[in-house]
Amino acid sequence: MNRIHVKKLGLAFGLTGTLLYLGCITLMLTVGHDGTVRFFNSLLHGLDVTTIIRMNVPLWEAILGIIQTFILAWLVGACIAGFYNASIKNKV
Repeated sequence: MNRIHVKKLGLAFGLTGTLLYLGCITLMLTVGHDGTVRFFNSLLHGLDVTTIIRMNVPLWEAILGIIQTFILAWLVGACIAGFYNASIKNKV
């Protein structure tokens, strides 16, 4: 079996998480509060997000959220690659 490059999978996860975060920002800016609530209510099937959607997010907070999302997603990807590599190392 082939090994997974830890940094590359971490980067792929990090960039994917960042892209999703930017998509959420774009959604909120383009469809407003009601459209955002409708979107997430349909996505989260059964959860009502009306009371937790906050539209007035400061720019610094959004930038910090993007950075945090990238870091967390990178760590998830790196862990998956690391665990996978460790599991195939033991079997060879």
